Amino acid sequence: MLPRKESFGQYSIFLQREVTFDCFLPASPRETPHLLLVNDGQELDAMGFPAMLEHLQNHSHPSLWVAAIHAGPQRNQEYGTEKHVGARGEGCKASLYARFVLRELLPFLRDRYHQAFPDITFAGFSLGGLSALDIVWNHPDQFRKAGVFSGSLWWRSSTDGGPRIMHRQVEEGLFKPELKFFFEAGTEDELADRNANGVIDAVDDTEDLVRILETKGYEKGRHIQYALVPGGRHNTETWAGVMPDFLEWVVKTG
Repeated sequence: MLPRKESFGQYSIFLQREVTFDCFLPASPRETPHLLLVNDGQELDAMGFPAMLEHLQNHSHPSLWVAAIHAGPQRNQEYGTEKHVGARGEGCKASLYARFVLRELLPFLRDRYHQAFPDITFAGFSLGGLSALDIVWNHPDQFRKAGVFSGSLWWRSSTDGGPRIMHRQVEEGLFKPELKFFFEAGTEDELADRNANGVIDAVDDTEDLVRILETKGYEKGRHIQYALVPGGRHNTETWAGVMPDFLEWVVKTG
């Protein structure tokens, strides 16, 4: 039986709009709860996510709650990095979106389902992946894991080839041993290869960030999981192929 789904429209004071999100409920809410938030949650049904979640709940972990947050009409302004606006003004509402998640969405979910949710993962696709990673990195008191599918890790605050914002944040930040990261990139995510090294930028940006995390003290296997998909593209079909492994990672990593 597919997981039961409840859909909500919650007015956000911070975003000044109604936010739609779907909640997939666990098979056994009495077990230790995990909560997964997903940006661009409107894509999950098309990815076959309910069937993936059903398999997970039936075979390995019956208590995973999922809140799939639908992107709004100003997605390119609400997704981004809290502390730095993109080079062309993109992401100017990213800090407001983070406040919605922290001060409105999470309290609603805790009250609605009477759960403390001590283990929360935030994931997303493309720009939504950058948003999820940025929020997890800047709020380790609330989150334990980040899932980044084809993340927009090229995000910069200037057009002159300045430093990538997420990479700089990690370089300048402290080691937070409680955090864990899942990255996915496809070898055909895009065509651009800015440094002509034969590796597309999407893969370079992901692998550069993994290396920076390693220099901070994070270890592959223990803190970092990286899935490079041969022939993988910037689309829901590729992300759906990796999603079952990601869900297993969410519930099995401490």
